[in-house]
Amino acid sequence: MTSLLQRFLLTCFIFFSDFIIPTWSRGPVYKPPSVEQLTDRFHPTSVAAKMSTLYGASNVHMKNDGSYVDISLDKNSGSGLVSNERYQHGFFSAAIKLPMGVTSGVVLAFYMSNSDVFPHNHDEIDFELLGHEKRKDWVLQTNIYGNGSVNTGREEKFNLWFDPTQEFHQYSILWNTHHIVFLVDNIPIREVIHNQASLSIYPSKPMSLYTTIWDASEWATHGGKYPVDYHYAPFVASFGELEMEGCVILKTNPSSTSTCSKSSTLLSVDPVDGNEYAKLTVQQTVGLNWARTKHMFYSYCKDTSRYKLLPPECDT
Repeated sequence: MTSLLQRFLLTCFIFFSDFIIPTWSRGPVYKPPSVEQLTDRFHPTSVAAKMSTLYGASNVHMKNDGSYVDISLDKNSGSGLVSNERYQHGFFSAAIKLPMGVTSGVVLAFYMSNSDVFPHNHDEIDFELLGHEKRKDWVLQTNIYGNGSVNTGREEKFNLWFDPTQEFHQYSILWNTHHIVFLVDNIPIREVIHNQASLSIYPSKPMSLYTTIWDASEWATHGGKYPVDYHYAPFVASFGELEMEGCVILKTNPSSTSTCSKSSTLLSVDPVDGNEYAKLTVQQTVGLNWARTKHMFYSYCKDTSRYKLLPPECDT
């Protein structure tokens, strides 16, 4: 009888271990499903060749002949980079390793924006990695703004299924006329479909790519309740394996809002214009549902205390 019970318990352990893996501080999380490696379709490029220092030059340190960079926050300054080109649609990805330790109030952002060219009517597509206000975890937030819709955030928040401070993990944005897809290690975690409901807030103008690390104590920790503790500075994030393939807007027409076209003399070819980028595959849809069911803990579309009337795209 004891032998049968032991065999039964061992069988149960093996079965459930295929679905649950230990995590670094929050208890068990579910093992991610297999998905297509979208990052394999594009080519890594040099950070040094494609991006320039935005601010905090003393806290920007190129590595490995410019293929990687460390950006850091200390009590004097944060730091950041911006792409040399502006893009209308494309695939944008980077491998990032986050600072360890007590990181309350620290934010690492990997995002697209055109606020420099369209200050009153700008678009954004945001990955924001938030140092947790109490624990040593990091929280992932995604957000979009379209046509200056800065008064209505469209945030969604996720607990990660890995420790982002131990190894590099890929954060990717796919943006075209059909949808915007946020991916983590090639798993879609959010899809914003371009349709009538989202038309007014769908990012539509050319954008630059940014990465920044900064003190967000006031914004990210309830008005500064858990500010950055600079006893643990510098907070160093590593960034590399950069992929930037989009329709480049030539500098001769910096405020162009034209749609990418293979026949345009002002625009380059859109690399994500084909049918294979128009919708998620079956595997990607499984991954999306997994991420949202198991790891998303906040969506603006479920925040009825914030919105008396939910935004129209929440009904689709």
